[in-house]
Amino acid sequence: MNTVEQRLRRLEDLDAIRQLDATYCRLLDDGDWDRLVELFTLDGEFIGLDRVRGREELRRFFGALAEGGLIAFWHYVTNLEIAIEGDTAEVRSALWQPCVQNGIPHVAAGRYHDRLVRLDGQWRYASKQVAFDYFAPLTDGWDHGRFTVKSAEQTYGALR
Repeated sequence: MNTVEQRLRRLEDLDAIRQLDATYCRLLDDGDWDRLVELFTLDGEFIGLDRVRGREELRRFFGALAEGGLIAFWHYVTNLEIAIEGDTAEVRSALWQPCVQNGIPHVAAGRYHDRLVRLDGQWRYASKQVAFDYFAPLTDGWDHGRFTVKSAEQTYGALR
């Protein structure tokens, strides 16, 4: 059985990791690249739209998103599954991201898979990986016809 101190440490770690993700989303959405890359280890990597490693590459990558037409975005991360093992952690979470690319509103969703390490008492990303489930203009809809009102009504009716 874990001691009260061990249980408290776990709760504090869980909260710190959730705060790290919230800060990541805010700094990314605000375009605060200098502070954003400080959330990564010195050799931390981001895998997703590209694979970049180290704070200098991370800074260049995030700073260049607007050059690719991605001029505004709002990251919402939820459903965090956090596994802590000493000074390392693995986190899986869901992402929902409305954004504007080339002047057209889009919506994206996917999953993050992160590896974290505790350095000098602070959790940092050693690796942050995103895999998108969809990225679509809002005018086209995200579902591409997979779900209809009728199917939603049938599901809802079964719950009543």
